[in-house]
Amino acid sequence: MIDSTHSVQVDLGPRSYQISIGTRILDRVGSVVGSCCPTQHAVVVTDENVEQPHAMNVAKSLQETGVQTDLVVLPSGESTKSIEVAEQLWKKCLEVEVNRKSIIVAVGGGVIGDLAGFIAATYARGLRFLQIPTTLLAQVDSSVGGKVGINLPDAKNMVGAFWQPAGVLIDTATLDTLPAREYRAGLAEVVKYGVILDEEFFEYLERTERDINQRKPSVLIDIVERSCQLKAKIVSEDEREESGLRVVLNYGHTFAHALESVTGYRELLHGEAVSIGMLCASRLAEHLGRFDHASTERQAALLQNLGLPVAVPQVDHANILKAFRSDKKSEGNNLRFVLPSRIGKVELVEHIDPQDALGALGN
Repeated sequence: MIDSTHSVQVDLGPRSYQISIGTRILDRVGSVVGSCCPTQHAVVVTDENVEQPHAMNVAKSLQETGVQTDLVVLPSGESTKSIEVAEQLWKKCLEVEVNRKSIIVAVGGGVIGDLAGFIAATYARGLRFLQIPTTLLAQVDSSVGGKVGINLPDAKNMVGAFWQPAGVLIDTATLDTLPAREYRAGLAEVVKYGVILDEEFFEYLERTERDINQRKPSVLIDIVERSCQLKAKIVSEDEREESGLRVVLNYGHTFAHALESVTGYRELLHGEAVSIGMLCASRLAEHLGRFDHASTERQAALLQNLGLPVAVPQVDHANILKAFRSDKKSEGNNLRFVLPSRIGKVELVEHIDPQDALGALGN
């Protein structure tokens, strides 16, 4: 039986699109494509962890509606989001005769969504694409908002574009097959929305910790829908981070990206790095007199109760500082961090002393 579908609209004028959220709805992909991006040819991009059953189900649904479908299966992991793999995909598009009426369908986590979206943004000067995120982190964050890209060896997401999808289809049943570590990593981004935008949502997460950990279907729908609503509102008001509003979504990410970079993208999942990074940002805000210790402790307690790491691994501070300066929010020697002032509100703070930032690591 298919549950009812919840919808969230991302209002961007001619680039507006709908996020459809439900349980056991992957077999609707063919009809979704027919309504938001009609085509005769689709390239489904996925990874080896998601090929069975999710990507195969998507490909089957597309084929049943008469869409010629090519399935491309890539290795899993952050290292796939690279220039080398992007080049392979461009060549694959050439091989299967992709044209401007073709669409790219991303089925997987944030790596696949970012990479496939980048291919869509760049091949033939722009193709339509559909996001079908299968991890919690991708469902609540990376699949919504149009940020696509790849990593450079020393800088995460440094090459990319703003390229909005034609639609997003979220099937929370895909989370049933998600490994526990990946599931917990996605919860970091969920907690982030509460800290930056919605104190009531943060309190809801505190109340429902047990149901969240048990992946209760109704609670999953609630947290995915609310997270998407919050992100959609920000994206609708500041699509390309030009007004400064969208930057709040980067809470914890300057620390997180630095930690991922200096550990070679091998030690921490992105959500794990965000969990640690949020607490670093919270401690930095405390040090600067912008935030209270009790609220930092609330964040730490919630993150730990959801099974997320909060301790900074042993890292070289000189390399961390170099990564801070490579962050897209920084301007030369002007280090800028998104810092909380209370649960439910954050702001971009400039001219942070490098030693204060390093001190927030706590090691």
